[in-house]
Amino acid sequence: MRHFRETAAGLLGAALALATPAAAEDTTIHVVLPLTGGASFLGKAEQKALEVAEKTVADSGGIHGRRLKFVFHDDQTKPQVAVQTTNEILATKPTVILGSALVATCNAMAPALRRATVMYCLSPGVRPAAGDFMFTSSSSTADLAAAQIRYWRSRGITKLALITSTDASGQDAVRNIREVLAQAENADVKLVAEVTFNPGDVSVAAQIQRIAAAEPQAIVAWSTGAAIGTVFKGIVDAGLDLPVATTDGNMTYEQMAQYASILPKQLYIPSPLWPRHAGVKLPEGVEAAQKTFFAAFDAAGVKPDIAAALSWDPAMLVVHALRTLPDGASAEQVRAFLADLQGHALTSGVYDFRKVPQRGLDDTSVVVTRWEPTKQTWDVISRPRGLPLD
Repeated sequence: MRHFRETAAGLLGAALALATPAAAEDTTIHVVLPLTGGASFLGKAEQKALEVAEKTVADSGGIHGRRLKFVFHDDQTKPQVAVQTTNEILATKPTVILGSALVATCNAMAPALRRATVMYCLSPGVRPAAGDFMFTSSSSTADLAAAQIRYWRSRGITKLALITSTDASGQDAVRNIREVLAQAENADVKLVAEVTFNPGDVSVAAQIQRIAAAEPQAIVAWSTGAAIGTVFKGIVDAGLDLPVATTDGNMTYEQMAQYASILPKQLYIPSPLWPRHAGVKLPEGVEAAQKTFFAAFDAAGVKPDIAAALSWDPAMLVVHALRTLPDGASAEQVRAFLADLQGHALTSGVYDFRKVPQRGLDDTSVVVTRWEPTKQTWDVISRPRGLPLD
C-alpha cells in the first residue's frame, strides 16, 4: 500500500508538477483553471473563491468526515494545455474535475472524459447534451440575453445593435441572441446593425461607425477581457451615449477598475441572482444560501464578483452530491445524482436539472444589473427574468 501511494503520488507529481500530494484523509477534487495567460484575471479569482469554499465545506463537516482539498492546475488559457492536463489528471481516475473557465477550453477537454469522470465547466457558454458527463455553470447566454432584452423592451427600447468577437464565446452569443430575437415576445425588437471583430484587434472604430449609422437605441457588446475594453473605448471615443449591455463574464471588480475611464455611462449586465440586492424578492432558499456565501467571503476579506459566483455553486453542487451519495461514489452515480436534482437553492438560483439538463438554471434566475461607479457596485434593477421593478 505504501509503495502504491508513493508511486501514484510520484507519477502525478511528475506529470502535473504538483506541490504536495493530498493527504489520504482528504477528498481531492482537481481543478483546471487559466491561472496564467489572457484569462488569468478570471482563473485566479475562481481559484480564490474555491479556496473560500474549501474552508466553508471544512467548517460544515467536510465530506464523509474528510477535508475537501482542491488541487489546482494551470491551463495557461490554452485549449491544448487544458487537454494535456485533463488527460494527465484522468490517469488518476478522478470522480470529478472542475473547470476550466472558458468555452474553448471546456469544449476541448470534454471528449477526454469518456463517460468515466464528471466535469463541471465554469463557463456558462458551453452547451453539453442532456445526459452528458459535462455540466456547465450559471445561466446560459440565451437566458442572460433574454432577460436583458425583455428589460429593455419594457422601457421602449426595440432597436438594437450587436457587436461580438469572432472567438467561440462571440459565436455562441450570436447564435443565442438570434434565437432570443426570434421569439414571439420580441417580434417588435429589431437588430439594426450586426458587426464582429477579432479579439486581437486594437480598434473597432469602423465597426462602431457602422453601428452609429444604423441609429440603434441600445448596443449589445458581447465579449470579455481585453477585447471588451477595445469595444468600450470605441463606443466612448465615438461619443455614443447609449445603453450598453455586456456579458456577465465582465462582472469583475478588476475589469471595472481597469476600464473605469472608458466604461459606457449606461452599462448593463444581466446576471444570475448572486449580486447583493435591495427590494428584489428572490426564490425561497436563495436568500439563506446567499447569506452563507457573503458571510464566507466577508470573513476571508474578499469582495465576490462573477468569478466567485461561477465557481461557488458548481463546487457546492458537487459537494452536495458527494455528501449525499455513499462514500466512494462513482462518476456515474454523481452524474445521475446531479441530473435528477431539483429544488436545490444556492447563490445563483434554485437548481432544477430535470427542467434544464446539465445547467439547472434558466431565465427565472436572471436579473438585470447596472454598474454604479459612485458606489463601485452593480445595482440590481429588475426582478427575475428581467421584469421591471415598477
